[in-house]
Amino acid sequence: MDVKISSLAERPDMLDRVVGMADTWPRFVVNDLVGNAHYGRIARELPQYVQFAQDECGEVVAHAYSVPFALRTEDRGELPDRGWDEMLVWAFADLREGVRPDTVSAVSVVIAPQAQGLGLSGQMVTAMRDNARALGFDEVVAPVRPSAKHLEPRTPMEEYAHRVRPDGLPHDPWLRVHARAGATVHAVAPASMTVAAALPDWRRWTGLPFDTAGDIEVPGALVPVRCEPAHGFAVYVEPNVWMRHRL
Repeated sequence: MDVKISSLAERPDMLDRVVGMADTWPRFVVNDLVGNAHYGRIARELPQYVQFAQDECGEVVAHAYSVPFALRTEDRGELPDRGWDEMLVWAFADLREGVRPDTVSAVSVVIAPQAQGLGLSGQMVTAMRDNARALGFDEVVAPVRPSAKHLEPRTPMEEYAHRVRPDGLPHDPWLRVHARAGATVHAVAPASMTVAAALPDWRRWTGLPFDTAGDIEVPGALVPVRCEPAHGFAVYVEPNVWMRHRL
């Protein structure tokens, strides 16, 4: 698919159209409180780290968000087990305190529903890498949410993340996109995102009864959701896969 890729820093007039682009995230995923507190700030406060693609009609069909943060510090140094959530906390703490970043982390690559399956995800990963390099960074890291893991919610992520095809590329399609762009699997982030909510919320988000204690398989979830009817809540702790792109 032929697209024009720009950054919001170059095209601030496109802010509302980029932010308003349709997506296909499961409803429960967008109710991670850490994400809710930080994700919406990226386009407005870090526009140079937001790339978006327009088709031949000028419609926004994809966007890629990333954030800069300081990884190589005395109290950090390693990519966090609380992946996506902690990376966002670090990035915005560094921004607030004026800490000089040394690494860029991918936050999301989103393809509009009508443009999925046309190869845009790989183009957006490349655009994110190119942007980080142009800004003077030598590495992009990514807490990747494997796109087919929801089909195997009870398979341990450590096993799934290292599964490869005969050609040596990752079994998972989204991990494979990153690998083709030059990334390698670094580690599993076992608690990358946490969604804890009352049972009525889970019922509204999923259409499931959530009336049985134990692990509940939810469409779109990478692992089962833990349901506690006696206490009135359920918790989803999502593992992601840290991948590293050397630039």
